[in-house]
Parts: sequence; structure tokens; C-alpha cells
Amino acid sequence: MLSTQHHEEGYTDTNNRTVRNVLVIEDDKIFNRLLVDHLTKTDYLVNSATSWQEAEIFLNDNEPDLILLDGQLPDANGLDKLPKLVPQIPTIMLTAYGSVQNAVSAMQLGAADYLIKPINIQELEIVIKRVLENAAIRQELQVRKNIEDRLSENRMVGKSKALQHTQKHINAVAPSDINVLIQGESGAGKELVAQAIHKASPRAERTFVAVDCCTLTEDLFESELFGHEKGAFTGAFSQKKGLIEGAKEGTLFLDEIGEITPSIQAKLLRVIETGRFRRVGGTKDLRANVRVVAATNRNLAEMSEEKKFRADLFYRLSAFIIEAPPLRDRVEDIPLLVEHFLQNHSFSRRINVTVDKSALHNLARYHWPGNVRELKNVIERAIILMGNERKLTTEHLVFNCPTAKADTGLMLQFKDEPTLEEIEEKYLNMMLEKYSEHRGKTAQALGISERTLYRLVKKHAISDQDNAN
Repeated sequence: MLSTQHHEEGYTDTNNRTVRNVLVIEDDKIFNRLLVDHLTKTDYLVNSATSWQEAEIFLNDNEPDLILLDGQLPDANGLDKLPKLVPQIPTIMLTAYGSVQNAVSAMQLGAADYLIKPINIQELEIVIKRVLENAAIRQELQVRKNIEDRLSENRMVGKSKALQHTQKHINAVAPSDINVLIQGESGAGKELVAQAIHKASPRAERTFVAVDCCTLTEDLFESELFGHEKGAFTGAFSQKKGLIEGAKEGTLFLDEIGEITPSIQAKLLRVIETGRFRRVGGTKDLRANVRVVAATNRNLAEMSEEKKFRADLFYRLSAFIIEAPPLRDRVEDIPLLVEHFLQNHSFSRRINVTVDKSALHNLARYHWPGNVRELKNVIERAIILMGNERKLTTEHLVFNCPTAKADTGLMLQFKDEPTLEEIEEKYLNMMLEKYSEHRGKTAQALGISERTLYRLVKKHAISDQDNAN
């Protein structure tokens, strides 16, 4: 395979401009070299292949920004390969002189454009520039749509004084560009606060990138955050942009920041202080134009005093602190949250689900150690247990904490978060006990047939008793 790289560092030049990667697939070696040389001089990073086999090997480890594809290769028909390429990579077809029908077919198969040989180099430049610009616009629109969909579904819900206080702080800090530290218990909605800050900020039209600091090892975290160069470590077969680059001109949300190692703390501090970073294995500084919003359920001030967290990083992150209130401090928001979760659940959207007052009462008197996240889980489990019923009652509520009690109906208790199988088995046992093992009444209450009830009893190996109906 022929391969030419105009800039060794890849996608960003010394002026911090994005360098686009183009793959030329053309079997005519002279014409191939002509395209490579010209595009390289025009500030593109260019790789080339003279057969489909060579191109496929390259594409297994790399994803160029654009492909120039010859219509007829020695080992493949370019038109036949278009459907495999166009969903991911904009592709311009290079067709033989006079083959207008092939050009039309190429466009129908999703080609970004086509050029008929012999190709005018100036025209090629114009077409490549337009195709790349259009691809960038489409990508940006898709990113915005994803963000809007996520923000609309996962928005802050409630009217409590505690939530209003948080919203007041969000409105105050969002227009500025200073770093924000969100403090709160697990499940209290810290990411929703971060999203609300982003949405109300001047960076709202750019990307919001969330990083879970708990789930990645140190090496993997560094690669994910900063990206890596090809060959930086075993398995780094190609260059990879990090999440900081993905959040360019937008917001980088670092969830559970208190979990990162001292090494990562030092590198993150450099990013915040200088606005620059390096990919793993790289030697060139890249610019990080992002706003940093961090969140933690730990006491970073105390950790910094105990030398468990860098004090200088804590001061940088905590330029403005916002508290995400626990659900027990905003009990009046529970009915609104329940309605929100029901409206966003695919099952409840298909039917009109109502909530019994006694169920709301029991939800309000529970202490919610898992906060809003736990409430969401409880409602989703209740929907599963409802079956074909349209009213959510106390009987459908399953709390994680064994100290939870209900005024009426059934209460399922588990030491840890149960699986759906465990919920089904325990609920079935309790319903059978409630109706004195009467299969007919139990099946009717569950909204299922006696045959289905028999199958469930057999599935969970529940003791079979002689129950006259």
C-alpha cells in the first residue's frame, strides 16, 4: 500500500488547524500518485491503495474523513463497495470517461459526488472541500440532535425550594466560562445539573461530553481523555482523538472527579491551567478550548487537606460550587418526577397510566438513599409488575431498602438491587399467599391466564399445592 502523511502529528497542524485524512483508491498508479501528491500539497493527510484488498486492510484500522473511489478496480467494482462505505465515510466516485450512467448509479447508492475522468484537479479541490464541509455540518446537526434529545428526556423536574435554589445558581454561573464543581449524593442528578449549565451557556450549540471517572483504569482513562497516537502502546493501531477534542468549544463533564489518580490529577491540572494537552504517545501540544464542569459525591475539600486530592486542582475546579439536593429534601417533587418517568417510558406512553394516591403517599414517606435514580428504578419496576393493569398501586412498589414499609398492600423487600427474575418470583409468591393459593383469583389479580400462572409457578419451582378454583 502506498501511504503519504503530510503531517506526522496527524489531524492538527502547528496553527491548530484540522488536517483532513483522505484515502485514494485508484488502480492507475500514475494517476494515483498524481492525486496523492496534489492533495498532500493542499494540506491533506493522504493515504492510497491500488486495489480493494489494500483499501480494506487500511480501513480495518483507520477511518479517513473522505474516500476517492475508482469505479473499476482490478479486484472489485467500486459501485458494489459503495454501500459498505457511505454510511460512515463520505465517498466521491471517480468514473471512467463517458460513463454517466455509472455516475447516476453512484449517487443513487449514496456517493457524496462523482467526477468523470479525465479529472480537472481544480474541480476536484472544490468538490472535496464542499463534501467535507457538508459532512461536518451533518455531523454537527446530528450531535446537536442527540444532545437535545438527551436533554429533553433527562431534564431537571420539580418545583421544590431546594431545586429552585439549585436552578438559581445554574442561571447565575451558566453565562460565564468559569469551572464549576457540582456536589451531591449518588443519584441526586449531578449530571442533569451539568447539562442544565451547558444548555444555558454560550457553548450550548457545541457538544456536551460526559466522562465517568469511576469506570476506567488509569491507562484507559488517559487514552480516553487525551486520545493517543498510532503505536503509543500495544493495540494502538491508529490515532484516536480523546474526549477533550470531542468536547472542543463545548463542555467537558467529569463525573465523580474524586476517583481519579494523582497522575491524572496532575495532567488534568495542566489542561485547566494552560488550556493545552498532549495525546498519549504524542509530542505536540494541542489546544483544549473546553469548559470543565466536575461532579463528586465526596468531600474534596477534606480530601485535599488529607493530601488525597490535589489542593491546587480542587481550587481550580471549585471556582463555583453548586449543590445537587437529595430527593429527601425535595419530597414535593416526587409526583412530578413519577409523571415524568411514566411519560418517558415506552410502555406507559402506549397506554394511559394513572398513579394511586396511596402509592404516592408511600413514595413520599420513603427516605430514598439512592435519590432520583432509585425513584426511576422503582417506577420502571412497577411498570413491569403492572402487566396489563393501568393503575400503579402500592402493590407494584419495590423498594431496595429493607426498612421501607407501606401502609397498605404488599411490600417486596430485598437486601440488594434485585433482578427481574427475583422480583417476579417474590411477587408471585406473595400474590399466591394473598389469595390463599387460589390459582384462579391470583391469575385474575395478575391480569394473566391460569395457564400462564401455572407456567410461572413451574418456572420458579414454587411448591405446587392442590388448589381448587
